[in-house]
Amino acid sequence: MKRPQFSDLAVGLWEKLTVRAAIVAGSRRADRFDTFGSGSLICFPPTALFGERAIGIGDDTMIGPHCSITVGMVPGQELIGERMLVIGDRCVIGRGSSIAAHLSVTVGDDVYFGPNVYVTDHNHSNDDPSLPVGRQAAPERPVVIGARSWLATGVVVTPGVTIGKGVSVGANSVVTRDLPDGCVAVGSPARILSPS
Repeated sequence: MKRPQFSDLAVGLWEKLTVRAAIVAGSRRADRFDTFGSGSLICFPPTALFGERAIGIGDDTMIGPHCSITVGMVPGQELIGERMLVIGDRCVIGRGSSIAAHLSVTVGDDVYFGPNVYVTDHNHSNDDPSLPVGRQAAPERPVVIGARSWLATGVVVTPGVTIGKGVSVGANSVVTRDLPDGCVAVGSPARILSPS
């Protein structure tokens, strides 16, 4: 009988760790959230996860590994609202994706993200040339992603955007303006290919 190699043992331990370390409904970590629905999970390891008390996650939603799901700029920051990030029922947030809320981000039911999607409700300005851009915050603007939508790999959704229901956004697109229900949009900035 062939003895297992160290790499086989390491992979086996890592696989067990990723299952045991996932955040699931009823766990102590899930209890930090405003809501954490039945059947939902956040895969291990998350990249960043803070502001949980202002995050609501619906039922049967899966957030992949290496995702960043945050409310506020840093852990422990005083937040301006009670429920600032909502992810609906039966959503899939692809690995490596980031959702950063300072005001309001809402993801409807049955929304799917491919890997490495970025959604935010805040940005920076360049109004004062004597200050670094990173220290010049632009006003936050709410983001809404409608139910049954699909955001392919690498999509970026900028502040103030509302994506309608049943929208498909092509890979690596940058959504800078509202998209109506049922459309297909691609590009940087995203343009509608087929109307709703």
